[in-house]
Amino acid sequence: MAKLNFGGTEENVVTREEFPLSKAQDVLKDEVVAVIGYGVQGPGQALNQKDNGINVIVGQRKGTKTWDKAVSDGFVPGETLFEIEEALERGTVICYLLSDAAQIALWPTVKKHLTPGKALYFSHGFGITFNEQTGIVPPADVDVFLVAPKGSGTSLRRMFLQGRGLNSSYAIFQDATGKAFDRVIALGIAVGSGYLFETNFKKEVYSDLTGERGTLMGCIQGIFAAQYDVLRANGHSPSEAFNETVEELTQSLMPLVAENGMDWMYANCSTTAQRGALDWWKKFRDATKPVFEELYKSVATGVESQKSIDSNSKADYREKLDAELKELRESELWQAGKTVRSLRPENQAVEA
Repeated sequence: MAKLNFGGTEENVVTREEFPLSKAQDVLKDEVVAVIGYGVQGPGQALNQKDNGINVIVGQRKGTKTWDKAVSDGFVPGETLFEIEEALERGTVICYLLSDAAQIALWPTVKKHLTPGKALYFSHGFGITFNEQTGIVPPADVDVFLVAPKGSGTSLRRMFLQGRGLNSSYAIFQDATGKAFDRVIALGIAVGSGYLFETNFKKEVYSDLTGERGTLMGCIQGIFAAQYDVLRANGHSPSEAFNETVEELTQSLMPLVAENGMDWMYANCSTTAQRGALDWWKKFRDATKPVFEELYKSVATGVESQKSIDSNSKADYREKLDAELKELRESELWQAGKTVRSLRPENQAVEA
């Protein structure tokens, strides 16, 4: 394990140089990795492991859209695709990749198949950290760990196919066999991680829930909407407001930040843009920091997890979710965005 300096703090990380795919394949050569859940993370993780030569099977309910998707992705019924209980029985590593609410519902079935020496793998610390709410308490004689890619399963798969890797955190909650470290790192490499950084279940879920509600999704949507609304209220067209609010950020500036950092992005902008950004960023920090503090407290006290469980466990959850997403989808902001994206050169029909 390497120790690297992150802005003055040393952290333990595992790279693909020190733990190559060949080593991961050797660690997992006698394992049957059963991916339970084929929704958000399942396809990317299962396919990447499959392409990396790992003995991976998928557990899904027959007759569902996700079963059909697994078949279309190359998993073969009766060979690498099974009903959930059969996959649980066959698997020596159970990759528990269902939604948090679905994990709660299926837990009694999963638990009875966790025989001594097996491993229970998560990509989120939710079920274990909030076990008083979820009831997910693993038996003491199995390994329990997580690999949490820092992005969606779609991004994980896309970057894998590009020969890249998505950074992931890893954590060990329970080492019953003495092999938990090698198992979790091998799986982290096999699913397509760029490098793996150390955390624990509680920190993973606290940071994850804060990030999703904050800069990754909730906050970014909020500030997009605020700036767009101000520009529209002052007479700017939808095209101009969207381009200045979203398109320039996502298509031009954020790739520069990803490439070499915020300072490099600033250095590649006009001096007028630099001056304005430097004058205003602390005002935005000071305005939003109390909101982030409120958010983190809500996560750490279990308020957010209970909201999620209560909401996502309702029979009409998906219908209500679709209604809320429809509000976003049909807003002028994102309708304008749909038109703007269609006008990108790469999305224009090639002339004969």
